[in-house]
Amino acid sequence: MALAQAMADAVDSLATLWAVAAQGASPRLSPHQLRALRTLEREPGLNLTALAGAMDIGPPTASRLCDRLEAAGLVERESHPRNRRVVRLHLTRQGRQALEEVARRRTRRLAVVLGAMDPAEREALGRGLRGFLDAQDTRTGEENGTGS
Repeated sequence: MALAQAMADAVDSLATLWAVAAQGASPRLSPHQLRALRTLEREPGLNLTALAGAMDIGPPTASRLCDRLEAAGLVERESHPRNRRVVRLHLTRQGRQALEEVARRRTRRLAVVLGAMDPAEREALGRGLRGFLDAQDTRTGEENGTGS
């Protein structure tokens, strides 16, 4: 239990680091906006309903979010070539640049923290994170019926 609490504390700290990196970007991005941009980076061309589902928010909330992102020049809407009622969402060049800036800021902040760690602790953290990700992948595979 103590390890789980320590990990929860570390995740909270990382979430704060991530949010600060996003808020320092130009333009300043809210956590919801950043999440929407990252979702569209992974899955370009989603429609509004699919984006809302991927973010676990309601379509009206997703619509307002996309309105703000479009007004900021980060997202563009495009009609589907075969079904004009379907609107697909894509990152603009500025949207991709904003994500890159946030990633750079996050990496710099992480590098400072990691640099302050003892090298042996840093190596142990790396091994532990790899083990955690492997265990999570195995567990997710078992839940989906694809594990061994």
